[in-house]
Amino acid sequence: MSGKKSVTCSKCGLVWQKHGTTNCWSGDPAKAPPKPGNCPSEDYQEILKASFDEYRGDSEEAKTAFVAARVEGLCYQPVPGSDAVNARWTRVEDTIAFAKLMGYKKIGIATCIGLLDETQRLSQILAAQGFEPVSVCCKAGSIDKLELGLAESDKVRPGTFEPACNPIAQAEICNQMGTDMNIIVGLCVGHDMLFSKRSRAPVTTLVVKDRVTGHNPVAVLYGQNFYYKRLQTQMVLTGKK
Repeated sequence: MSGKKSVTCSKCGLVWQKHGTTNCWSGDPAKAPPKPGNCPSEDYQEILKASFDEYRGDSEEAKTAFVAARVEGLCYQPVPGSDAVNARWTRVEDTIAFAKLMGYKKIGIATCIGLLDETQRLSQILAAQGFEPVSVCCKAGSIDKLELGLAESDKVRPGTFEPACNPIAQAEICNQMGTDMNIIVGLCVGHDMLFSKRSRAPVTTLVVKDRVTGHNPVAVLYGQNFYYKRLQTQMVLTGKK
């Protein structure tokens, strides 16, 4: 261990609520709130500067950083007669704009079988925008979960055939098809990690799976004062299971 302080930028959420700004985001740096004691700009200054150096030059990282920042700017539009701005693009539009500015053509979609309809709709949009969409389902190959070493009782419906997700196959198929960028649509936690790890093309997530909230996991964060308060007092899992 380096002995450096743990970083908890989340605590600056309270600073934002009080001041409407933080030390790292202020219209006038001279009037910015002070840095918190665990600000990464203190203990990790070398990393911050060295990382930013990677955004300069002609590397793929530099191009990605430039285009991402440009898309962020394009996403907003000014309000006439005010210093306010309004967001005008959805995540779908952000993704399309980013892919176009990067010069991508073939877009892979790693989809959950439960979101095939949404994936078809996305494919139609991408095709209409001039891309070549290809999609691979998580259950492709239809291999029983028991092959993973799970017990029958670990299945969603014990006693039935239940195919396992195969995110490595999804990634390798996209690799062989030569996709320029891959989009995750609803892969399970863990499966999304495996897909991203094995994908040769850069990966972005359009849909985060959340079976309860209609794929809107941030709803749990907004409900902490009442509906999901239990998450602060009750363990999700106890023991080995």
